[in-house]
Amino acid sequence: MNKDVMPPAWNEFAGRLNYFPVVVKSLEKIHDTSWSMDQNIHDHFEMVYIKRGSAIFQINDIFVPLEPNCIVIIKPRQWHKFQVKSKTCEFIVLSFYLPGHTDPQLEEVTSLTDFINSMESMEKERFITLKLGPKNDIIGTMRRILYEREKKEEWSDFLTYLLVMELFVLLSRTIKQEWQQTTRNRSVNLKESLESAKEYIDNNYNRDISLSDVARYIYISDSYFAHSFKNQFQISPKNYILRTRVEAAKDMLKNTDMKVSDIALAVGFSSQQRFNDIFKKTTGMTPIKFKKQWKEAQINKVE
Repeated sequence: MNKDVMPPAWNEFAGRLNYFPVVVKSLEKIHDTSWSMDQNIHDHFEMVYIKRGSAIFQINDIFVPLEPNCIVIIKPRQWHKFQVKSKTCEFIVLSFYLPGHTDPQLEEVTSLTDFINSMESMEKERFITLKLGPKNDIIGTMRRILYEREKKEEWSDFLTYLLVMELFVLLSRTIKQEWQQTTRNRSVNLKESLESAKEYIDNNYNRDISLSDVARYIYISDSYFAHSFKNQFQISPKNYILRTRVEAAKDMLKNTDMKVSDIALAVGFSSQQRFNDIFKKTTGMTPIKFKKQWKEAQINKVE
């Protein structure tokens, strides 16, 4: 096709191919019963898709089992090795670079921005695994890339570029969906942890417990616990502890003849003065006045 008669949009796109923000280093289709990879490290991303069989990746000190329709994407500079575990195994290996897109001309090529941002945002993750269905679009696109690479017909290189772009757009969407699902799962788990923290306070309010004690109980930081607890229950954990102690004290004032000083210690306060101050701030009256009013109300009921 003559470039001069191509639609303007195609001319513009073709002119930008020099700034395509992915460089495919290699693309291999391997079918071997005994193939294995010695431990290595490199400066590019490596994506492995298992079509048939099973294998194990060791990435640093983590073992990652792979089954059919699994994909693992290993970030650069991670020690890893790979070993086939089944009698037969067929897989596709895609090695690629994601150059920095600080060049102003690259800012115009936004098709892979989501994928690049997804990878860079997972700073603590050494690798990403995806479990796909056999008819997933990602798998279909990878097969089409291999097909064009093997055919080497007219425009195959150009079509391969388009398919690689499609592949990484699909990957970015899938990674985003996985991240959102993980976030939702974490939210559910956090809610359950906060309920456990609340129950811990209900059962231990009479001890000398602190915010740090409760945060450690559910294995999160003090600041994150305080923020999350308040969001969940609309009260800070510190105030919830105090409120729980006051409610317990009110029951004791109503139903026992214990001294105020003894009640203060029984519900977890270090001193009667501290108890008096918190009780009055919460109820608007001193413990003694509260007990007196409650007794008068009971007498009036009888009469």
